[in-house]
Amino acid sequence: MTVGALELPHRLAMAPMTRDRSRPDGVPTDLNRAYYRQRASMALIITEGTQPSDDGQGYMLTPGIYTEAHIAGWQEVTNAVHAAGGRIVVQLMHTGRISHPDNTPHHRQPVAPSAIQPKGAMFTPTGLQDMPTPRALTTNEVTNVVQEFRHAASAAIAAGLDGVEIHGADGYLIQQFLAGNTNERTDRYGGTIKNRIRFALEVTTAIADEIGPDRTGLRLSPGNPYNDLTEHDTHDLYPALITALAPLNLAYLHLIHAGDENLTHKLRRLWPTTLLLNRPGADLDTRITDLDTGLADVITVGTTALANPDLPHRIRTNAHLNQADPATFYGGDHHGYTDYPTLATTSV
Repeated sequence: MTVGALELPHRLAMAPMTRDRSRPDGVPTDLNRAYYRQRASMALIITEGTQPSDDGQGYMLTPGIYTEAHIAGWQEVTNAVHAAGGRIVVQLMHTGRISHPDNTPHHRQPVAPSAIQPKGAMFTPTGLQDMPTPRALTTNEVTNVVQEFRHAASAAIAAGLDGVEIHGADGYLIQQFLAGNTNERTDRYGGTIKNRIRFALEVTTAIADEIGPDRTGLRLSPGNPYNDLTEHDTHDLYPALITALAPLNLAYLHLIHAGDENLTHKLRRLWPTTLLLNRPGADLDTRITDLDTGLADVITVGTTALANPDLPHRIRTNAHLNQADPATFYGGDHHGYTDYPTLATTSV
């Protein structure tokens, strides 16, 4: 399967999953290197969400890709994955208002399209705390954030990553600009659909210009209410966004299926290049059917890949699957991270 500049050996990719095991300064560790190397048999690894700036960090111990130290840390990861025959792209994730000052390097107020406090609490070094009301970005600051994404994409290529996936889903900054309940702006980034999709277009265009469209992907989750987000016009909003993105000829679009089958099929018809599809909670047979019907070109799996480092081999041989341990998803050490057994180790 050809996906932009990448040749994939099959059609089963690893979805991005926050694991909270990087250094406090956002530099990947030897543990991160081992984790990704173990999963190099996946057709493509999409990394955990990685902040493009200090303002972009929302959670504790997530990696960054905007300093020389970050680049050096990621280089160790990419070298290991490539040596094992894999391909890996970094997901750039600016969390916007889904953040807390205690989790960021500068301890400043989160930024967002509008000063609207999200519902819910955030894990911080001192425990659960309510997320504060964010500060609304000025028009000029929005332009600066676009350049932060561009810089991070350049840093990713310098670190040897094979490309970039832009996180435009799950209620984080890009989707906050798309949704009506998080974007009450009156400048060129708010109000009409044309204005609300502008930030997503500018970020994607800047990254495609910086590293090439054939190494640029975008993840979207139409209608997903995650992180206190509400979209009432998905059947107008997302076709408009997809139509505007299509001329960029990106490597891929990564859709999270949020339950609207008609919209998913509509976006499939509109999208001109490779479509990656993730159906949260669906079994593997259902996901593979999406390949058979042509709805997806590549399917992505999260927790199943987390728990099965050799997942493609297990599927080919119809072997049993390890079960993921949710208690070890976020933070901690190697337990529930790099100690899931492969078939080779269990047969010894």
